[in-house]
Amino acid sequence: MPVDDNSGSMPLRSEADIVASRQKVRALAQQLKFSLVDQTKMITAASELSRNTVVHGGGGAMRWELLEEGVRRGLRLHFEDTGPGIPDTRLALTDGWTSGAGMGLGLPGSRRLVHDFELHSAPGQGTRVSITRWK
Repeated sequence: MPVDDNSGSMPLRSEADIVASRQKVRALAQQLKFSLVDQTKMITAASELSRNTVVHGGGGAMRWELLEEGVRRGLRLHFEDTGPGIPDTRLALTDGWTSGAGMGLGLPGSRRLVHDFELHSAPGQGTRVSITRWK
């Protein structure tokens, strides 16, 4: 469950917002005392998903929650857009598949960097990706 006063959101509409999202995720991961490796994994996943939100989703938002479950603490990030959506999410999670000029590593690569990964999308309904990393 989210820890009181440890959640928020920010817009993702431009390259500057992508940079700001990385900085926010770094600060949150440091606040949770994630190791440098775990910080890097979460920042990298957030950067990929922020870029997808801006480039493929036409902009949207990133929400975050600091989580506490017993002795476990974690960071959950939600990336949401109202763009064209992903017609085949299974295909989109396949290494090497790309809808554009990228290398096709964004979604599957991000999934490998975190503990929990959820993707919800449909044509014309936008995309929502939630990721969680536990300390």
